[in-house]
Amino acid sequence: MSWKNRGFEQNSKSVVSRKWTLLLCIGCFCTGMLFSDRMWSVPEANDMPGRKMVEDGKLNFVAEGCAPQNKDVNHDSKDVMGEVSKTHHAIQTLDKTISSLEMELAAARAEQESMLNGSPISDNLKASESSGKRKYLMVVGINTAFSSRKRRDSVRATWMPQGNKRKKLEEEKGIIMRFVIGHSATAGGILDRAIEAEDRKHGDFLRLEHVEGYLELSAKTKTYFTTAVALWDAEFYVKVDDDIHVNIATLGATLSSHRSKPRVYIGCMKSGPVLAQKGVKYHEPEYWKFGEEGNKYFRHATGQIYALSNDLATYISINQHVLHKYTNEDVSLGSWLIGLDVEHIDDRRLCCGTPPDCEWKAQAGNVCVASFDWTCSGICKSVERMKEVHRRCREGENALWSAQR
Repeated sequence: MSWKNRGFEQNSKSVVSRKWTLLLCIGCFCTGMLFSDRMWSVPEANDMPGRKMVEDGKLNFVAEGCAPQNKDVNHDSKDVMGEVSKTHHAIQTLDKTISSLEMELAAARAEQESMLNGSPISDNLKASESSGKRKYLMVVGINTAFSSRKRRDSVRATWMPQGNKRKKLEEEKGIIMRFVIGHSATAGGILDRAIEAEDRKHGDFLRLEHVEGYLELSAKTKTYFTTAVALWDAEFYVKVDDDIHVNIATLGATLSSHRSKPRVYIGCMKSGPVLAQKGVKYHEPEYWKFGEEGNKYFRHATGQIYALSNDLATYISINQHVLHKYTNEDVSLGSWLIGLDVEHIDDRRLCCGTPPDCEWKAQAGNVCVASFDWTCSGICKSVERMKEVHRRCREGENALWSAQR
């Protein structure tokens, strides 16, 4: 055999062996698949430990991150509400301060004009200015008449402190209490002398430059506020009738709750009919000003008791000469304030009924400020019944002296 043939045989053997090797490999692979009965598959996402750890980490991160965020949101909300409340209070205080300054400026101008016009300044005002005013919580003016000596005594024996206690009330609690009365038509007559003697005994009168008369109650009201503002610098000025029962500590606490508000008018608000018929009680001669017959008055506080903040009382004092007087005093006061930026506060605790009404409320812990009978516009037969009403409807024994100013 030639060298050429030998080379061909060697190449053929080599090629065959390679083919058999490839077939053998494929056969082994298929046999392995048959015996194992499975193929390689991609693991499920949840079965991958790495991914699970990552997801758990993310969940933990979210869980840990959300709670602090909620706390921060709640905390931020509280902070915002707190700031809003502080801002609202600051605005109210600023508004009240501006209102007081405006009233003081107007009062100073009115006084200056009075001096330029040659009008004399009252001795009370001079004494008040020279001594320097201290700040009081409230001045309570109890409206009375020459014929009401027994009514005054019934008040002194019940809800109005006497002697050193009244002085202590002024010094420690900032509460001034006086019976308010003017002069008789006959200056220095027997009626005036009787009041002077009573005042020497008790020292609890505020005398006005005013001639007494039932039809002059509106004028008396203006003069009271004017005189009280000149004598005492108080946060509130209260007018009270001498035939109703009043719990002074409860009144003080009620007014104190409105300290931050400027221009407040507090009382039991009502709107009664305008009575055009002559001869009836509370007849309104100027009924035509209130529209058609049968109309009602604008909302105003009932006359038995009401309170004004300092700026409103000062407003009346400054403008007293141009404020119109209606026959009914409570209507007049309401008309002076109706066109102003005033907050009318209707508080029904200022007009409770006599026992059992005020007694039930006191037992329930809702002590009344004032009590009277609507049918009598005061306590019916107040001289005889004042002690009974006081016993059954009074505030606690130490309420007045334990009250915070």
